[in-house]
Amino acid sequence: MHWKHRLKRPRVIIVALLAVSVLAPVLFLSHRINYFSNLSVRKELAEEFSNIRFTTDSHRLNAIQQEGVNDVKEPKRLIYKDENNSSRFPDRGLSAHGSNHHDKDLRENLPAKTGKQNQTTWQPGARREQTPISRQPTDERVRLMKDQLIRAKAYMSFAPPTSNSHLVKELRLRIRQVERVVDTATKDSDLPRSAMKRMRAMDAALVKAAAVYHDCPSMATRLRAMAFNSEEQVRAHMKQTSHLIKLAAGTLSKGFHCLSMQLTTNYFTLHEHQQKLPNRQKLLQHDLYHFAVFSDNVLACGVVVNSTISTSMNPEKIVFHVVTDAMNYPAMMMWFLLNPPGKATIEVLNIDELKWLPTGAHTLLQQLEKDYSSSSISRNRNPKYVSPLNHLRFFLPELFPALHKIILLDHDVVVQRDLSRLWRLNMHGKVIGVVETCGDSESPRHLDTLLNFSDPLVASSFNSNTCLWAFGMNIFDLREWRRQNLTAVYHKWQELSKRRQLWKLGSLPVGLVTFYNLTTVLNHRWHVLGLGYDSSKSREEIERAAVIHYDGNMKPWLDIGIPKFKGYWSKFLNYDQPYLQQCNIHE
Repeated sequence: MHWKHRLKRPRVIIVALLAVSVLAPVLFLSHRINYFSNLSVRKELAEEFSNIRFTTDSHRLNAIQQEGVNDVKEPKRLIYKDENNSSRFPDRGLSAHGSNHHDKDLRENLPAKTGKQNQTTWQPGARREQTPISRQPTDERVRLMKDQLIRAKAYMSFAPPTSNSHLVKELRLRIRQVERVVDTATKDSDLPRSAMKRMRAMDAALVKAAAVYHDCPSMATRLRAMAFNSEEQVRAHMKQTSHLIKLAAGTLSKGFHCLSMQLTTNYFTLHEHQQKLPNRQKLLQHDLYHFAVFSDNVLACGVVVNSTISTSMNPEKIVFHVVTDAMNYPAMMMWFLLNPPGKATIEVLNIDELKWLPTGAHTLLQQLEKDYSSSSISRNRNPKYVSPLNHLRFFLPELFPALHKIILLDHDVVVQRDLSRLWRLNMHGKVIGVVETCGDSESPRHLDTLLNFSDPLVASSFNSNTCLWAFGMNIFDLREWRRQNLTAVYHKWQELSKRRQLWKLGSLPVGLVTFYNLTTVLNHRWHVLGLGYDSSKSREEIERAAVIHYDGNMKPWLDIGIPKFKGYWSKFLNYDQPYLQQCNIHE
């Protein structure tokens, strides 16, 4: 046994050596084969990268087409334009199986094209032009959520006031959630991401409510009541808005009061000989172009004067007569002393110092203001109705006895063209040149809109279908006015109106009856109205006009003025003037 054991040990050693001698070459050769295969791949990659040239030269990039790829064609690029922009959200619900049918329908709806226009090709190296498709912002989802609120509140009105059921609680919760979402949103893009989730939750609550409150007649009654209440609220808000706009129109900013005070103070520091405006010898020359403005607004008068002179071809022939009240006379004088009108001539008159006016004129102007101020409804009237400056236009022949013709401009106009052609106008025995306004809107305005034709005297004296016209820019033949004694006609109608209601408030109805059948109609381009209330006026119409008129409450010097029209007014005002800077008056 000992002998066998000793013989077995060398045998194991020999077998182990044989295994090592056989396995070692196999492992060594497999490692070398793997190494050489990787080396060949590396060489191939190195050769491929060595052929690549990195450059930004567009001409070399275009050379790619010279390689042997002529048989390779790029797929057609078709651009589908969605003509329906009712929703901002794309349809993400198309399945893979339905996409082919959808594309087919789109291709069938595309307009047919012929020739090469039927496909879009791309040249290598050429820039692709992308045509942006503009999408208008929509408010479809906002309106839908507001409709949900109305329905939910209608269902809530069916529940008893003390009800605390699960459905009522859910409706209250959904109403609060939706109200927070649509409180400030005006279009779909303003909605938060949670809007869709809240819409679905509200819709589910409404479905539950519809199942509980299924009485359609009661629902219709509730909705009619809610619509009536909403209309009442709208009317109340509109009335309040109108009152606030009138209040804002009758007030001036602190800057305007500051300007008036500064100008008045500095005027009284001048010596007497420094308080005179030049060229007074031209004031009575009837062969010059005379303009009149009646106003208590310094800046407004400044714009009227500047715009008229700067657009005139003969500014040396222009003479301005500015009439104001005693309170604003020093400020008005100081403004034009500091801002002389160049070659033109200007005078400023104080209405309280017009001694050459007839006694009846002073009495009537004072009585007008007293009567209106003592009226029980005077609080709701525009201040311009009670201003003596507004009725002073009916005394032009007495104000300027030496003149033959004059153009009267309101202080809320801007002159954009030379007006000298009006002085050569043949008025054929008429007294006033006007622009008619009955064709300015879809509902024509005629004389019956301002005069009381239920009164027998009015009905027998005037035609109700006579077209209305406007003050603001009018030329007057003062000689014909004097010949027909129209100031006496004005006095007569004013006395008659004290005893009965003949017309609506304002100076225009009085002008319509005073100058009835005595008007020369001008082309509407001479005088474009509505810039103080109508924001739809086109730019083309405004820029073609000789005179633009900011009639209405939204004057260009007020914060409530229409922003896009303010530039036509402000460009004739120098905001670098020291007084405007001190009083913080700017564009």
